[in-house]
Amino acid sequence: MFHHVYLQLIVFTAGTLLPLFWIVVILGHRRQRNFERVFFFLCLALVFFFGASLLALNAQLYYSVIPGALAGFSWVAACLGLWFLPSLLLYLHVEYAQVRELLVSKIGLKVWLAVAWVPAFGLLPSLYAALRLQSGFDFVAPTNRLGLAFRGWLVVAVLLSTGWQWRFAKAAPDRQQKKFHGTLIASLLVVAVLFVVAHAPRRMSEGVEVAYTIAVAAFALVPLAALIRNVQQFNFLQIGRQRNLIYAVFAVFVALLYLSFVRRVSLWMEAFLPPEASAAILLFLPVVFFEPLQRLVGRLLQRTAQSEMDLTQRMMGPIQEVARLGSLARLSGFSEQCIREQLQLAEVRLRIAEAGDAGAENIASARGPEETFVIRQSSRFIGTLTVKAHGAMLSGETHAAVEFLCEQLPGAIELCRLIEEKLQLERELAVRERLALVGQTAASISHNLKNPLGSIKTILQVQLENPELPKSMRAETRMILDEIGRLSVKLNQLLQFSRPAVRSSNTEARCDARVVLEEVSSVLRHEADRRGVALEAAADGAAIDVATSAESLNDIVSNLVVNALEAAPRGGQVQISAAANGTVCTLLVEDDGPGIPAASREKVLQPFFTTKPQGTGLGLAIVARRVAESAGKLHWVSPVRENRGTRFEITLPLVGRNSP
Repeated sequence: MFHHVYLQLIVFTAGTLLPLFWIVVILGHRRQRNFERVFFFLCLALVFFFGASLLALNAQLYYSVIPGALAGFSWVAACLGLWFLPSLLLYLHVEYAQVRELLVSKIGLKVWLAVAWVPAFGLLPSLYAALRLQSGFDFVAPTNRLGLAFRGWLVVAVLLSTGWQWRFAKAAPDRQQKKFHGTLIASLLVVAVLFVVAHAPRRMSEGVEVAYTIAVAAFALVPLAALIRNVQQFNFLQIGRQRNLIYAVFAVFVALLYLSFVRRVSLWMEAFLPPEASAAILLFLPVVFFEPLQRLVGRLLQRTAQSEMDLTQRMMGPIQEVARLGSLARLSGFSEQCIREQLQLAEVRLRIAEAGDAGAENIASARGPEETFVIRQSSRFIGTLTVKAHGAMLSGETHAAVEFLCEQLPGAIELCRLIEEKLQLERELAVRERLALVGQTAASISHNLKNPLGSIKTILQVQLENPELPKSMRAETRMILDEIGRLSVKLNQLLQFSRPAVRSSNTEARCDARVVLEEVSSVLRHEADRRGVALEAAADGAAIDVATSAESLNDIVSNLVVNALEAAPRGGQVQISAAANGTVCTLLVEDDGPGIPAASREKVLQPFFTTKPQGTGLGLAIVARRVAESAGKLHWVSPVRENRGTRFEITLPLVGRNSP
């Protein structure tokens, strides 16, 4: 029977350390999934059971009579761990079925949760009765104290879990996972059979019964041991990105086991050598294995580095394909998603710097769950890549993969930027060609119609001065004159659109934006009063010399203000302002109208697009053209606040200053 005790020590030690190993890994990984949470509590239940059994067995070997408090604590901890084990085991399989999308029905989920937990709470009286027992720890068959009903429930839970494993094996995507689930099926079936045989009514010797109990416990640990291999080699359960964590925990536990072994051997050899001498010999014995261990670690590091480089190269293929589409925004979004999924990170943010941005000096990259990596090409700052791990910090291999990725990304970013600039130039060229054609057509129409309209207007004005003209014809003549005036305004807009801004070659174009603002507001104030709209104008007290002609600036401001007055409701307001801001002048025109409809936002700057019954669709097109001719920028926001209002912001360079 002496060898049975040491077999129990080995199995109970392994049963304590293996689930404790996975508890540490899960706490370090911190992936927010129910599967990991249930797995954590299942391992905790195993630690309670095996740890309490190990504590009681060591106490039995050390004490002639085990202290009552120690025996009671061991028995309570073992009973609690064993009691929740079947429910947690089945619940873990239900959660994994959800991860694999084999259980998508909410009703089915509720049914399986009831199957997992109702027996545990229904059999609480048996647990209470077992906890009150004072007859000591039962190492041979601890489940005997929990009753026949619990033993039956334990076997049923193991068989149901075996059925789930069979389904997982059928739905496994690759051979490695099929083999893993096959191993679990075999180990669970062996556990169920050995458990039933060990608790059979027929009489067997104590040694055979202990052997069955040890075999049940040993086969119950096979899934936890097999899981280490699958996570390390095949990234099973998406924990494989934390290999350095697994290596570190494994090394610590091996060291603890070796120290325990040193203590045991020193006690065995006490009759021949002092315990300190045998312990010193055994502690220095691993020095012999340093060189083989160094080779093994070198091969592991080389294999890990190669796998990370291969993974990075596989990621760069799709990223390069997206870069050829010529959209930096799309490239950034796709890269973030690809890196997050492939490296199993909680969050990824890619910031691509604009041209001339050199703000990489103040970027901190302290080691932790979130780190920022600088993307450079030679000495030029390209951008930053910020990644956040699920655990307390990035693993070593993930850190290396991200660094290697940051060396590959500049090529894709520069390729995307060049294609985007090329596409933008092609679009601008097409727009310019189209606008040139439109301008020629507009100039031709205006030239052919303006003179006849002027002649008709003159004739009608002469007729109105004739006292013999009947009153009925006089009213109709005035109406025709009003329509001619309206047509003249439209033709003037056509001419304004078709005529480029005139900039003198000898004198730099310049004007005072404050003066132009006052002129436009004074001219249009009568129209604002007629519509019942408050027109407010504000400008800096000092002169704001803008590097554009007064005619161009007048076109910009007047068209924006007219549109704002037409959009604002009666009783509303329109605000216009001009202010110098560094090297540019910022013009703001804002109204409190209904805003620009979502369907029209992409077309508002296109020529001849209008939502007004009597509009020409040239006002904003003229604004955009004049701003571009003045080397400025046009930006607009709609709605501004409370789903209402539109704000146009124009930035124009100041005289004698280079815009940023």
